[in-house]
Amino acid sequence: MYEEILNDMIEASKIARDIILDIYKDDFKVKIKDDDSPVTLADVNADKAIKEYLSLRYPDFGFLTEESVDDLSRLEKEYIFIIDPLDGTADFVAKNGEFTVNIALCKNHKIVAGVVMIPVKNVAYFAYEGGGSFKLDCETSIKSKIHVSNKRENLICLTSRFHQSQKEIQLIEKYGSKIAEVKKAGSSLKACLISEGAADISFRPSAGTKEWDTAAFEIIVEEAGGIVVKPNGEKMIYNRVDYRNLEGYIIANEKENIDL
Repeated sequence: MYEEILNDMIEASKIARDIILDIYKDDFKVKIKDDDSPVTLADVNADKAIKEYLSLRYPDFGFLTEESVDDLSRLEKEYIFIIDPLDGTADFVAKNGEFTVNIALCKNHKIVAGVVMIPVKNVAYFAYEGGGSFKLDCETSIKSKIHVSNKRENLICLTSRFHQSQKEIQLIEKYGSKIAEVKKAGSSLKACLISEGAADISFRPSAGTKEWDTAAFEIIVEEAGGIVVKPNGEKMIYNRVDYRNLEGYIIANEKENIDL
């Protein structure tokens, strides 16, 4: 049902990829926004290009994006695109390659399609409701179906490079008997690695993220067989008036691996 829109979302992510990499290879300026997060020309230009591409094809859809002024008319729309044109700006600034482009499609407060592009690797992860999750090599156009692991012990836990909180450390300690290894990974890359079975669990039990940080990867994880929930076990609802994820979230390969 969503294949055509998803293909356009993938194309939009490729346009953003090219813009981002063109800036990434050179020196660039970094500004600090009102919420103390960094922003670069790559964020702004990629945001503009994604919106232009998708709005021409879907003029009746709303938008919620990190680098645009929020237009609350989106709340009246059946469909909206939720976009983070450069997720992991701190990773972009650090030039570690672990940043992504996130594009999600929301229908009536539920995510029905998502794309996470990793520009440096030229790889995209994508999914749509009922269609499974896939990893796309954008150079060869080869796509592979992905699935979470079935591990319930010796788990690999992924944590942020820049945003680890005391609550997260406490949760990792709580599940210490199940966790064999803790690794760091940037932005939405954590969710992608869990989706393809290369890791198993990740905690973000605190404020700091927004809808555009989680929307695209949520459906990729879920269509791969995993879960994305608030720390209390509730599902996230999208296209909210307050787009902040105040409670945070947990990503896991299996619900049995977390106490809900």
